[in-house]
Order: sequence, then C-alpha cells, then structure tokens
Amino acid sequence: MKILLPDGKELELPAGATARDVAEKISRSLAKEAVGAIVDGELYDLFKPLPEGATVQIITRKDPEYQQLFRHTLAHVMAQAVKEFFAKKGYDPEEVKLGIGPVIENGFYYDIDAPEPISDADLPEIEKLMQRIIKRNLPLRRYTLPREEALARYRGKDPYKTELIEDLPEGDEISFYEQEGFTDLCRGPHVPSTGKIPPHFKLTHVAGAYWRGDETRPMLQRIYGVAFRSKEELDHYLWQLEEAKKRDHRRLGRQLELFHIDPMVGKGLVLWLPKGNVLREELIAFMRNEQIERGYELVTTPHIGSLELYKTSGHYPYYADSQFPPMELEDGEAYLLKPMNCPHHVRIYAMRPRSYRELPLRLAEFGTVYRFEQSGELHGLTRVRGFTQDDAHIFCTPEQVKEEFLGVLDLTLKVFGTLGLSDFRARIGVRDPNSDKYVGDAEHWAVAERQIQEACEEAGLEYTIEEGDAAFYGPKLDFVVKDVLGREWQLGTIQVDYNLPERFDISYKGADGEEHRPVMIHRAPFGSLERFIGILIEHFAGEFPLWLAPVQVVVVPITDRHNAYAQKVRVELEAAGLRVKVDERPERMNAKIRDAETQKVPVILVVGDKEMEEGIVAVRDRRTGERATKPLAEVVRNLAERVRTRARE
Repeated sequence: MKILLPDGKELELPAGATARDVAEKISRSLAKEAVGAIVDGELYDLFKPLPEGATVQIITRKDPEYQQLFRHTLAHVMAQAVKEFFAKKGYDPEEVKLGIGPVIENGFYYDIDAPEPISDADLPEIEKLMQRIIKRNLPLRRYTLPREEALARYRGKDPYKTELIEDLPEGDEISFYEQEGFTDLCRGPHVPSTGKIPPHFKLTHVAGAYWRGDETRPMLQRIYGVAFRSKEELDHYLWQLEEAKKRDHRRLGRQLELFHIDPMVGKGLVLWLPKGNVLREELIAFMRNEQIERGYELVTTPHIGSLELYKTSGHYPYYADSQFPPMELEDGEAYLLKPMNCPHHVRIYAMRPRSYRELPLRLAEFGTVYRFEQSGELHGLTRVRGFTQDDAHIFCTPEQVKEEFLGVLDLTLKVFGTLGLSDFRARIGVRDPNSDKYVGDAEHWAVAERQIQEACEEAGLEYTIEEGDAAFYGPKLDFVVKDVLGREWQLGTIQVDYNLPERFDISYKGADGEEHRPVMIHRAPFGSLERFIGILIEHFAGEFPLWLAPVQVVVVPITDRHNAYAQKVRVELEAAGLRVKVDERPERMNAKIRDAETQKVPVILVVGDKEMEEGIVAVRDRRTGERATKPLAEVVRNLAERVRTRARE
C-alpha cells in the first residue's frame, strides 16, 4: 500500500500498515517519539491500520493532539483503577460495569455501575492506583472481533457494553483496547503505552448520570478527571476551579441576596430579590436608553400565544421538545407559553399595510419567554425555565440589511465594552446543506450568509464559520465571550431572517408601488438577562462596577452621635442619584465595615467627629483601592460622574 507524507513524499508499505510502521520507515528516532498520527485529517493512534493512499502526519508529545490521546487513555486507566479499587474491597472486578469514557474539555470521565457507591473521598486512593498503572508503563494492544464474538463477551455480564455493540450498524468494525489486566470496547485512539501519559492529572468529583442521558434508564456514577501536559497547567486549572467555586453565582446570589429559586414556586423559575432587581433594572435601563437613541420603538407582548401562531412561525413543532405542553381549552383553542418573542413582533408589523418609507422598523421588547429544560439541566441563572430577553426585531428592505446589521454590531460591541467584556470571538453559524432541519430556499440562505460575512469584514471583525450552527430560519452571528477565569460563554446573537416574513406573508409597498417582502434581523446583545447576570456575577465575583452595584455606598457612623451627619451624607448622595444605606446598628465600626465589605459594597464612607465638624468623609473604595479623607461635595460629584459615565474601573 502507498502512503503520502505531508511533504508529498510517497512511502510503500505492506497492507495493513499502521502509523507506527510509517514512523519506523521515516526514522528510528521518530518511531521512538511518536504517539499517534493525523490520517487524512483524523486522529489515529499507532495501532489502527491505515487506509490505502492516506496522507499521514506523525505526531509526538510536542503536538497539541497529544492531549486528546493521553486523556482518552487516562479514562481507561481510571476504569482499570476502579476495578482494582473494588477488588481490594473483596469484590470480583467483573462486578464493576463500565458505560462510556470519552475525552472532554480539559480531561475525561467514565460512567461506572459499581457494586457500592463511590464518593469524592475515594478519589485520592483511585488516583494512587492510576499513578501505579502509569509507572508500570503497560503497552496497549488494539484488536477487533466479529460482532457475535464481541456480543458473547459481554452478553449476560455487562448490559451497557452489550447495548453499545448492538447499536452499532451492521458491518461496523468492533475494536478493543487491552493493557495488562484490563480490556475495553473502544474506537480509540490512545497513546502506545501507559508510560506515555504525563502524571499531571486529578480526579475532581463524582456525579450521577443517567445511562445515555435517559432519565428512565439506570443512574450510573460518573467520575470526572482533568489532565494536562505539565504540573503548571494542572495547578493553574485547579486554581481556576477553586476560584470558580468562590465566584459561583448561586453561592454569591444567596450571600448578596440577589435572587432566589424556590421549589414551591417551581424549578428553574427565578425570584428576583430587591438587590438583584436593582441590578436587572440597571441593565434594562442601559439597554433601553441605547435602543431609544438608535431609533428603536418599545413594545410589550403577552406571555402566551395561540398555538397556531407558533405553528405558522415554525417554532412548533421544531422546538416542541423544549417547550411546555400546549394548553387546550374546551372550545378547541390551544395556547402555548411564549417560547420566542419574534412571532408576536411579526404580528405587530402585520397589523396594517406598510410602506418602504417606514422601514427600517425596529421593534424592541424585554420579553419573558419559557422553555422546558430537563430538571438535570437546570443550573442557577444560567439554565432556567423562564427568562427575559433584550429582544428586538428589525424589519427592513434587502438593501438596508448590511447597514442595520452593522448598527446592531455596534450596539453589541458597546455593551461588551461598557461591561469590560473585551476578550471575545465572533462565530457565524451557517446551515448544514445536508440537514433537513432548516426552512426557506437556498438562495435566500446564501444571500443572508454573505451579508453577515460582508458586514463583519466591513466592521473589521474577525470571525469563524460554523457549519450547522444556524437557527432553523436563518444564519446568525454569535459572540463567545471569555471571562476572567478564561471560561467561554456564548453571549449576544444577531440573525438575518428571510424565512419568517415568508411564513407570515408580510410585505411592504415599495417605491415602485409593488408589494415586496421585508427582511428580518433578530438581535439580543444580552441574550437571556438571567444568564447574562449569572455570568456577570461570576465575572466580577459579585464586585460590580459602581453603576451596577445594588447598594453603591454604605455610610458608617462611628458612634450614635454621628448618625445625624451620616443621614445628611445619605441625603446628598441620593440627591445625586446614588443608592445609599446608613448602618446605624449598635455595632463597632470595624464590624460595620466588615459587613459592608462582605456584601461587596463598592464605597464605604466612615464619619466621626472630625468628619462631622469639617464636612468631610473618610472614603474606602473597593473598586479603586482608594483610602482618603475628602470633602463631601467632592465625593458626591466624583461618584455621580462615575455612575453617569458607567465607568468600568
């Protein structure tokens, strides 16, 4: 068989040759360093036979693909260690049943059906067993079996592997990987031996996971692990995990009394507490002012709508699985909790004939929508069942699309800039031509995709193209923001839509007196307010910029005789538009300051005899680090200006 190298050189090898054979043919030193290969763009290990005529690039530990290989093998090492762990407890290792063990971002996991529960306290012992397996440098071996022989190995012994084999299409290769004392059904790829795995890993936690994600199936135990090339990378990641726990918006939401999710109200339904509502309303006010300045008109629509509305739009049945069931009335009418705002805005547009002179028409709403998320997928504010979108829909002529898209792009970048979310990437989602989930004709799709790309290029915005990531009715531009911990979040989306206007048969009268079809642009810079705030809580660790802080200033009188002056300070600050509390509790000054710091109040003003006599305040500013004594009027003026300009600090 013939194999091509990246430089175009051709190698002649015997049939069934592997990447190991290629490396050995090139040089003895490369064969020693090789850990895998890229074969026609696909990651292979050194064991899997190569296809005839393939282009093969050998990879070593220096290549980024090495991580995927050793993380996958670590999942096998962990499964072997779990079997050994239970063997030491007196169980037959075969009593440990294995589900799946894939590579995930930064690590791996394995779903395990064990004879007794595994706890986080067991993980250090399992890690020790894994380290021993790695040090033994066990070579791996790959082999295949006919379907019936593979099934015979597991039938009656391991229902999970049996099911996986039965679900494979007839004719598919069934491969196994074996290292001393352990064999697993697996497609690969893997490193050639356990000694090729760097020892920089950690098992992080155990969680429950339904078999194949189906809550009607058995609950397995999923052990998660992370793994890196170097100790420095592992230490940094573990620091990130600890920092993420401190920043967890669910914990800070309770501590700062921002929001509450009450089981009696319903899972995934957020109760905004007074402080959290201030945060929410500040963001809404910011967006509302920006929209008004940019020519948007504000509307309000109901929380439910006729099922026929969503059938026409295509949201039902396309998203039926993620919607609450329709409410059917005795007269045959059916209603749906609103899953999207756009059909309602289309009907506002359609209420009367429209002229080209009215376009672009920009309709905006802070509209609450509802989605049926599975209980196991709910997570604080970031995955909920009811959420509010800063939703807007622009109805325009085809000639206006690029200019309107650029305007929305400018608004989105203004939002990110104001909040200090400067590390982001742009992603254009286009349709998968081989999928049937999309509506509309190919010509409209091509035009819309081209317009988005042209707008990004005109704005100087770098982007990637993600095939299959479009909405069912049109292509979109998503913004993926990186927070202070380096985690990525999808925030803000802009979509060009030729299809909903077609489905609802809306039009405008053009300058030629004829009816024409408008184009819709969907946009939501925040996306879901709930999710956006959850991310902001973690990004800022609850220490919000002054303009966003629920309580901006706490005034601390040193003793009771300073209360009157403290109230005078409050009045002057409130007159300048600031949110202020005076702590008149009969506590020591240091205790009051500590409590204000625990609540992450940006500015603390301490007042005593000297301050009262001279009309000054002692400033403690968490955001700037300033500690100084200043005239009250100057402090009021400076704080008001920081709020007015929404200073990022």
